[in-house]
This record gives sequence, structure tokens and C-alpha cells, in this order.
Amino acid sequence: MLKSIIGKKIGMTQVFDDKGNLIPVTVVEAGPCVITGVRTAEKDGYNAVQLGFGDTEEKKLIKPQIGFFKKNNLSLKKILREFRVADTASFSVGQEIKADAFKAGDYVDVSALTKGKGFSGVIKRHNFGMQPRTHGQSDRMRARGSSGGQGPQKVLKGMRMSGHLGCEYVTIQKLLVVNVDAEKNLMLIKGAVPAVKTGTLLISNTLKKIPVVKEVKADKKAKKK
Repeated sequence: MLKSIIGKKIGMTQVFDDKGNLIPVTVVEAGPCVITGVRTAEKDGYNAVQLGFGDTEEKKLIKPQIGFFKKNNLSLKKILREFRVADTASFSVGQEIKADAFKAGDYVDVSALTKGKGFSGVIKRHNFGMQPRTHGQSDRMRARGSSGGQGPQKVLKGMRMSGHLGCEYVTIQKLLVVNVDAEKNLMLIKGAVPAVKTGTLLISNTLKKIPVVKEVKADKKAKKK
């Protein structure tokens, strides 16, 4: 089974676990996705599966895209993304991938485009500290300060300055799947994920090492007094 899916961010809420602990979760509409293409190492040089998510209208696509979907007898999809796999033998065009590919307790990596925040100063963008508020009203409290010294008498590349904040492709790794509703194609992922509401999320099985919970066994032999 493919442990990857395309989803849409719905929003955040909170749930209680069996022990009564409050857990903040992100609600994600995960799928259903359709396999629109299969890439093989013999033909394309790598193994991957292309998924389509979200129905769309014909007027919102270009003619090559429309011809691609009609050739494969598929409904028109808004989003197409590829996911690398080790073997493509078990996948075929038209196969459907749903939220039940994951289960509660799985760990996933979520990739998305972060929320754009426009032009921002160094305090918000790089967490700089403010300058002293001395001598009455000052206009330099949130200023960046000097950008160099006597040498090399130029602004070095990579200097942290004001600029555009957000709209970056970010991956958050090893997030816990709290619950999965296969009928409604919903996933509850612990914590926050990037993207705005209704933003597109790429969800895959985590690449990091999953923590192993060891069971504590009671001593069979009673302790001697």
C-alpha cells in the first residue's frame, strides 16, 4: 500500500485521548486520490507514483492536461504530485488511494507552502532584539542597525535583513497521526502543519526513526523480605 497522499488543510481543533490528555490536532482532508501515472526505472530512470487530487473544471486546464486525463479515462484533477516508491509493480493507473492508507499511531512528514506574510522587518523575520528606548521618542527601536564595519566596506552575502517572509516550501517531520476517519477521508495530525486553510498538503510516511515504546514487564519473582 502507498503510504503517501495529497490532502487539504481544514483547520485546527483539540481532542482528548484515553488518559484524558488534551491534544491539539490539525484536521486534514486526506484524499481520495487517484493514481494518474506510474514512473518506472526502465522507462523514466526512477520509480514513482503520480497522484491526482481535487476535481476541477475543463476550462481551468490547458489542452495537453485535458488530453492526458481523457487518454487514461480519468476525471479532471486540480493537483498532480509525484511520490517516490521502491517498487511500482503493485500500482496501476486509476487505482484509488484513501485516508485508510494511514492509521492512528503512524508518524508522517507533511510538506506544504507556508503562509505568506509580506515584507517584514528583522524583529519579526529573524527574531532580532529591539534597540534601547532612550532619549524620548526614537525612530530606531525596530531598526536593524549597522550592516558592516570598516572592512570589507560592503554588505556580505547572506546578511540577515528585512525582506519577504513566508511563501516557502517547508517539511515538518515525524508528526503523530492521532485518528483517521476512512469514511469521511479525514486525518487528525498532532500539532500544527504549514499552509493556510484549504492549502495543499503532501503527506508521506516519515523518513525519521520511529520511537519504540518498550513494555515494562512485572517481576515474576517476589522480592525477598
